[in-house]
Amino acid sequence: QVQLVESGGGLVQAGGSLRLSCAASGHTFSNFVMGWFRQAPGKKRELVANIRGNGRSTYYADSVKGRFTISGDNAKNTVFLQMNSLKLEDTAVYACAAAAIFRNGRTEDDYTYWGQGTQVTVSS
Repeated sequence: QVQLVESGGGLVQAGGSLRLSCAASGHTFSNFVMGWFRQAPGKKRELVANIRGNGRSTYYADSVKGRFTISGDNAKNTVFLQMNSLKLEDTAVYACAAAAIFRNGRTEDDYTYWGQGTQVTVSS
């Protein structure tokens, strides 16, 4: 049974930083594409970033390029999302997800396993 548990969300002022963690159990992170998604109220869920298990390939949505960094710790089976220069529009529930390594990982449908999500609120 694959389980993903996020942590690190919270309330932060605009311009601040947060680091989200996604701890995986029941599978080896290196065998999957790990993605971070977010969903703001009234909006569709969107892919923020993903990383292939070997760490050689990452993807970022244009809206977060240069501000967010995705990384992984294979030894701890944990994926991180470092979020800097946070903006009001980054407010959302952030969830991590895992897709089989052969998947492209650019759409929700690629992902089989999901965490419960963690709230990130950016205030002015």
